[in-house]
Amino acid sequence: MTELQITVLTAPDENELPGLEQLDGRAAVRYARDETSLAQLLPDTDVLVVTDFRTEMLERVWPNEHRIQWVHATSAGVDALMFPALVDSDIVVTNARGIFDRGIAEYVLGTILMFAKDTLGNLRYQREHQWRHRETSLARNARVLVVGAGSIGREVGSLLQAVDMDVIATARHEREDEHFRHVYAQDRLPELLPEVDYVVITAPLTEQTRGLFDQTMMEYMTPSARLINVGRGPIVNTDDLVAALRDGIIAGAALDVFEEEPLPEDHALWDLDNVMMSAHMAGDFIGWRRALGMQFVDNFLRWLSGEGLYNTVDKHNGYVTTTQ
Repeated sequence: MTELQITVLTAPDENELPGLEQLDGRAAVRYARDETSLAQLLPDTDVLVVTDFRTEMLERVWPNEHRIQWVHATSAGVDALMFPALVDSDIVVTNARGIFDRGIAEYVLGTILMFAKDTLGNLRYQREHQWRHRETSLARNARVLVVGAGSIGREVGSLLQAVDMDVIATARHEREDEHFRHVYAQDRLPELLPEVDYVVITAPLTEQTRGLFDQTMMEYMTPSARLINVGRGPIVNTDDLVAALRDGIIAGAALDVFEEEPLPEDHALWDLDNVMMSAHMAGDFIGWRRALGMQFVDNFLRWLSGEGLYNTVDKHNGYVTTTQ
C-alpha cells in the first residue's frame, strides 16, 4: 500500500506544526513553503493541512489531476479556502473549531472591562503625568450583542453571562440557546443595535457578512456603544469605522482583525484615542500551535479508522453548521 502523503502549507518563516511527528509510520508529512514546492507536492497529496492562508497561491497551483481527499484549515475561518475548484469538489474541508474559543472569549471580556474602566484613559493620563479622577462604568448588566452565534460566539456569551452581562446574539436563524438570553435572526440587527452597549463580531466571513458593518449599520448604534471585532476584518468597512469613531457615531472600538493585514503604518486607526488594536492574536494562547497539531492528529486517526471527521465545514455556507 502506498504511504499516505500529508502536505502542510505553511509560511516560509513558520516552524513545523508541533505534534505531527506522532504520525510517523502512518503517513509522510511534507512541508510546502512557497508556490513552487506547493505545486510539486499537491498532485500526490492525500491530505492538505493549511496554516498559511495565501489564497491566491493555492488556487493558482491547484492541480487538475490529484488525489486530495481532505483539506484541513488550522483556523476557525475558512474563507481563504473557498475558491471554486475546492468548493465544487467532493473534497472534505475541516477547520480548527474549538481551539481558539476560550482565548477569544477572554479577549472580549478583557476589552469590555477595559472600556468600562476607561483603561485607555488611564494609560493616556499616565503618559501625560496627569492625575485625573473620574467615575467609570460597571460591567455588570452591560448589554452585549454578539454577531455570530457559532462556537466562538457561544463561548463569548457563556463567559460574559458568568459576570452578569445581558447577552443576546444574532445568527442566520432565530433560536433559543443557553449561552445567550436569546438568538435573533441577523436581519433584525437594525432594531437590536440601538439597544446595546457593546457589539461583538464573532461571525465568519461569508457573502452575507462581508461589509456588513458599514456606515448605515454603525449609525444604528448608540453614541456610547463600542464595537469589538474578533471575527474577520472585511466584515467591517474600515473607512466607515474611522469616520464613525472620529465623528462620535460610536464611542470606541477594539479590533483584532482588519481588512488589510498587517495594518499599514500610516493608517488612521493607529492614532485614534478611542481604539485598542491587536495583531490578529486574540485566540493565540501559549501552546496554541501544539493544540492545533494535536487536533489534526486526532482527526487524522479518526479518518484512518473510517470514523466521521470532526469539524466538517459546509463549503457553501463557509462554516461548520452542526455541533460535533
